[in-house]
Amino acid sequence: MTYSIIGSGNVGSALARQFARSGIAVGMANTRGPGSIETLEKELSGYVVALTLADAVKADVVILAVPFSAHVDIAHAAKQWTDKIVVDAMNTYGVPPEALKGQPSTAVVASAFPGASVVKTFNQLPAKLLGTNPVEHGRRRVMFLAGDDAQATLAISKLVDDLGFAPIVLGTLSEVGTLLDKGGALVLQNLIKQG
Repeated sequence: MTYSIIGSGNVGSALARQFARSGIAVGMANTRGPGSIETLEKELSGYVVALTLADAVKADVVILAVPFSAHVDIAHAAKQWTDKIVVDAMNTYGVPPEALKGQPSTAVVASAFPGASVVKTFNQLPAKLLGTNPVEHGRRRVMFLAGDDAQATLAISKLVDDLGFAPIVLGTLSEVGTLLDKGGALVLQNLIKQG
């Protein structure tokens, strides 16, 4: 399975560091082009490769670590999303509630990526904490997930585990999506469980 992170800000960079720490190769892109990721690529040499946006959306798993409003432009970067997994690692800070039309934010994201299986995760910790080793004193930091496609959710649960977090699948997006939205009960909780 191939992975890419779109977004090289705090969250995207934190995730890239987790991939490198875990020895998992990942492509990385943003709207400014590969040159703007060169420093991070050198720091995490051998694991993180700077890509164009057009190349990043070819990955089997595309992780969205961009401001929420940018997801629509990312969706237009690929001709089709069928058989891909899109991981929504975004929060909706600054997004007016009417823009979500009463839906969980990930349901809005899913509608922009027809054919993709969308899984919500990686949005619950501040970027600084997200980028640190999730294993402390023999315990692993928890990472919650939600998704409508059981196979896609299982695949991302395995990735979360491979990155060192303790994955907990909560259910479908409609069942628990709002728990993982900005302001939801499970966002920004620093929970740990026995490893």
